[in-house]
Amino acid sequence: MSDAHDDAKLSAVLVHGLRPTKVTIVDYDPAWPARYERRAAELRAILGERARLIEHIGSTSVPGLPAKPIIDIVVGIDDPDDEPAYLPDLEAAGYDLRVREPGHRCLRTGEPGEPVNLHCYPPDHVEVRRYLAFRARLRASESDRDLYAATKRELAQREWRDINYYAEAKGPVIGEILTRAGWRD
Repeated sequence: MSDAHDDAKLSAVLVHGLRPTKVTIVDYDPAWPARYERRAAELRAILGERARLIEHIGSTSVPGLPAKPIIDIVVGIDDPDDEPAYLPDLEAAGYDLRVREPGHRCLRTGEPGEPVNLHCYPPDHVEVRRYLAFRARLRASESDRDLYAATKRELAQREWRDINYYAEAKGPVIGEILTRAGWRD
């Protein structure tokens, strides 16, 4: 969801509508990589060869970075719009479809205990490459990691009409960090 949001745009892609939220940022938890590994193994078992890529993304994938305690995973699915090819298997495993937009599906599971956001994109999609470039930069640059952490903590002080507005508010800082990583849109 890279375009500027408004309630109407979000309502068109959010399966359950807008959900007002207060973001909670916690210190890095060294258990997050193991939580990802368990979920990745589960996804490999559920999807088999349909999962062309499985990567831990987001702040929980960066050692030392404070984050929402939600594991973010991107799965490369050849055609996310072909929901019958994979979605029933994910739903049977407890994943709930939250976002439906062309070329992208986002699902959620594990609440309240070990929540996971699962993003399904084609494996070579620009958003997948952006996620991985951003993760690599944050892992390599302490100053960018600190900048991003401070931004997230500041934004977490507000209440949001939906989590997507929080994500959008981080956009300028993410753009700066990606530029330093050599990213070109």
